[in-house]
Amino acid sequence: MPNVAICAPSAVFMKEDAERVLALAAAEFPGVKLHVHPQCFLSEGHFAGSDAARLGALVECANDPAFDAVWFARGGYGAARIAEDALAQFDHAAQDKLFLGYSDAGTLLGGLYRQKIGQPVHAPMPADIRRARGDAAVRRTLAWLAGDRSGEEPQRDQHPTVAFNLMTLTMLCGTRLMPGLAGHVVLVEEVSEYLYAVDRLFFHLTAHLGGIAGLRLGRVSEVPENDRPFGADAEEIARLWCQRHAIPFLGRADIGHDIDNKIVPFGLAR
Repeated sequence: MPNVAICAPSAVFMKEDAERVLALAAAEFPGVKLHVHPQCFLSEGHFAGSDAARLGALVECANDPAFDAVWFARGGYGAARIAEDALAQFDHAAQDKLFLGYSDAGTLLGGLYRQKIGQPVHAPMPADIRRARGDAAVRRTLAWLAGDRSGEEPQRDQHPTVAFNLMTLTMLCGTRLMPGLAGHVVLVEEVSEYLYAVDRLFFHLTAHLGGIAGLRLGRVSEVPENDRPFGADAEEIARLWCQRHAIPFLGRADIGHDIDNKIVPFGLAR
């Protein structure tokens, strides 16, 4: 019976959304016990409370031996401001935990993976309940926590695998949160970026991915319309930059900022 702490290292989590997630879990997954930290509902500018409040809640959840997992409430932006300080304060209790999220939460997943703390997992988050039919995404993570692995991204091979938002992983490059990814299959997805910005991100990211086993492209969705066509789609962009850096392009991945986003535990398939 996993006990799961929910905290918000980035943007605010709305109370009505939390209530819907708690109701869904209680009705369909009674063996998964969710505990929403009150910090989730704080608001200070863009963030779910001050840096200090978000840091304190994250460390509290990670270091509490009563919890088996920490589920990040939502993305947005903010985890980068507290990630290094938080990881430095994690104690032995964090080693046994799952840490679940995607998008901006990838900042923490990357840092956790670099420092070999717990089990980072790319997975839908509670705030996905706000999407049309978003209960399907939330249900996927709850089912996974209950032991159902059918919601995992299915195309795993013998290589360790990681999954990130393209912008998030690109911003990790050159920082003390960037994990070593040599020998890994790297999955990336993106949302709400112009195609020229996607090209710019791949320009930078692929220069830092030497030695990976390959790259797979998730969905690049909600692309804004530019004043003139870019001239290449997202897959063509990914293939171009992979070719320039001798990175094997391994096709598409079933991840993205949508209700069909699949689960990717970091590392080797289990």
